[in-house]
Amino acid sequence: MELTLLGTGAPDGLPRPDCPCAACASARGDRARAATALLLDGVLLLDLTPGAALAAARAGHSLTGVRQVLLTHPHGGPPVELPAGLPSAGRVADGRVLTLLSGHRVRAVPMDSPGTGYEVTSPGGERLLYLPLGASPAGLSEDGSAPYEMVVADVTGRPDALARLRATGAVGSTTDVIAVHLGHEAPPGAELDRRLAAAGARAVPDGTTLIVGEYHAVPDLPRRTLVLGGARSGKSVEAERRLEAFPEVVYVATGGTRDGDAEWASRVGLHRERRPGSWRTEETCELAPLLADGGPPLLIDCLSLWLTDAMDRAGAWDDDRWAGGGEAALRARVAELVAAVRATERAVVAVSNEVGSGVVPATASGRRFRDELGRLNAAFAAECEHVLLIVAGQAVVLRG
Repeated sequence: MELTLLGTGAPDGLPRPDCPCAACASARGDRARAATALLLDGVLLLDLTPGAALAAARAGHSLTGVRQVLLTHPHGGPPVELPAGLPSAGRVADGRVLTLLSGHRVRAVPMDSPGTGYEVTSPGGERLLYLPLGASPAGLSEDGSAPYEMVVADVTGRPDALARLRATGAVGSTTDVIAVHLGHEAPPGAELDRRLAAAGARAVPDGTTLIVGEYHAVPDLPRRTLVLGGARSGKSVEAERRLEAFPEVVYVATGGTRDGDAEWASRVGLHRERRPGSWRTEETCELAPLLADGGPPLLIDCLSLWLTDAMDRAGAWDDDRWAGGGEAALRARVAELVAAVRATERAVVAVSNEVGSGVVPATASGRRFRDELGRLNAAFAAECEHVLLIVAGQAVVLRG
């Protein structure tokens, strides 16, 4: 089945003519995007957008063979002009199946927001799922079907939709996930490609033709990632974003609770509120057993608090205890953690503070913590396929 993406952008396109934002300003050349529309085997048009005939011509195709035009959502505002010779556009009722004379079968998939998704099966059996802007399939269940060969969806706006599809087996390790409905809310330039790759997805320029079911190297998802950054740099948000398209994540909070500290409780509450509801939280500093067990991905936030606990246990804050065995005890605990990271079969995203670039701590214990965190970060990073440094909310790739 041949898919041509006549557009890959949000309904207003990218750039928006009235918007001075960074994403719109950098949307030039193949980064410019018209509203999303899909042409399948030249006979089926999913979503009718302004300039569809011209977009098809630029991609080397024609709409003269289109026998069915389907919409995914109600179109407000001025009506879109129907190119001459095309059948009237319509929608298929949820759950109904439409069979075209070409042999394509189209099933309408109910969404959790206004709109309709379409599962298209080619005469050869390849299956594609197309989801509308801001929508996720509703009422999904594991029905034993094989994963889709391709999913075309709003990955940046609804990463949880991808997580749901993965949870039911509808998206597998070989599914080609194409991000569409890209507007100025999506990050500009290469940052979009990096962020999509972390979700196992990719974006392509308008006019790209793909073969559904043809082998494509799906973005390789790293098993281990370390996210470094300073205070309020956005490192925790970046770590969470790297796993938001995956179900059943275990969030490992190493900070614990602090009785009577309202400000700390508020920080913890904000972290919890932005996590997906399907994630499970473990409040522990016993990381090695979690890394040794099988199971869903781990998000560890953060290593600096884990080190604080480890130094507490070793008595590392006291000079005499540090010299009398505390240093050796801490080294052993760090070595245990690093070995567990090296051997783990789970996907892991860990967060840590990058310290030591500014004021030298005034106390020996403060300098000791700074030095030990630097050593821990270096040892942990050495075991990771991806290492990121977050500066002012921007990710700088150090490895991967």
